[in-house]
Amino acid sequence: MTAQPLNPFDPGYCDEHELVALGFRAVGRDVRVARNATLIGLHNIAFGDHVRIDGGTVIVAEGAGSLTLGSYIHIGAHCYIAAGAGVVLEDFSGLSQGVRIYSRSDDYSGEHLTNPTVPARYLGVSAGTVHLQRHVIVGSGSVILPGLTLGEGCSVGALSLVNKDLAPWGMYFGAPARRLRERSRRLLELETELRRSSPRVATPGPAPG
Repeated sequence: MTAQPLNPFDPGYCDEHELVALGFRAVGRDVRVARNATLIGLHNIAFGDHVRIDGGTVIVAEGAGSLTLGSYIHIGAHCYIAAGAGVVLEDFSGLSQGVRIYSRSDDYSGEHLTNPTVPARYLGVSAGTVHLQRHVIVGSGSVILPGLTLGEGCSVGALSLVNKDLAPWGMYFGAPARRLRERSRRLLELETELRRSSPRVATPGPAPG
């Protein structure tokens, strides 16, 4: 493949062919990652099909952590995903611009030292996999804390703080996020239509492991 000249104002995207050569754990079809995104721990990151990650996003999947993305996933610009204890986004889920997901967090009480430059024995880190189930969408500037599951079909409004599990098919907003009302399930009909019209679209299943 011929390397494309870099434009400092429009660096473009790496496609799946380039990404395979870089050593990611898994790369599906139609995957694009912005060249000005920062991804650490490539061997711990897996992409399904039809995935796009926009510029300025930072993903850290070091050590035992991992990031597993299903299919039809969009991660907007300037998101931050700390996947040290695992982050999973299932099919048709997405993050708007500036979303923060933390699978690990320091103890803010003062009982322990903080930050990753300090030896582990002095820390009080809380950790747990963050799991966004199918059709979850998270609005701009929202924060999701460690160990939480956002149930299928949830939507989280912009600038929300998710500090507990969210039940399926709710519309949530606030700090902390509270359920406002039920979310429409018509999108499931649209998903079925998409799959019928696109023979190469995989049927629903677990995200790549």
